[in-house]
Amino acid sequence: MATELYDLTVLVYLRGFAAMSAFLEKGRAYADAQGIAQEDLLSARLYDDMLPLTGQVQRASDTAKFAAARLSGIQGPSMPDTEASFDELLARIAATVDFLNSVPREAIDGREDADIEVRTARSSRQFKGLGYILGFAHPNFFFHVTTAYAILRHKGVPVGKMDYLGGDR
Repeated sequence: MATELYDLTVLVYLRGFAAMSAFLEKGRAYADAQGIAQEDLLSARLYDDMLPLTGQVQRASDTAKFAAARLSGIQGPSMPDTEASFDELLARIAATVDFLNSVPREAIDGREDADIEVRTARSSRQFKGLGYILGFAHPNFFFHVTTAYAILRHKGVPVGKMDYLGGDR
């Protein structure tokens, strides 16, 4: 039996965002309980040349919405990177989830061999649909979800492996 591409994309990203939302909520609660300024967590980085927590959430959002948009041909929502609070990050995740839920399964399934181009300011890369998801979009998405989790963990937020995995979702 073939695996449907929708299941490998939208459903994977929805699960990742559910976990990310939950560990961001734990981060906010930890900051409040410990008397730590929320900004201290939001601006935290693992290393000076890496994006802060806010940037990690923004890039995870971009990766998921661009993956669904590129595969389906449906224009994703524009989201300027202006989030500066836990509420704003959670709203961005919710908006990304809303977009993902709006993409019909039939717009993604069967697009394994679709030509996908990823343009950046410095380059352009060509992929086939499945190769794009497995070799570019998923690694990028999970890099940013993992880094957001790691920033919170590094700052003392009591999150564990099951928080990252999404518990029993």
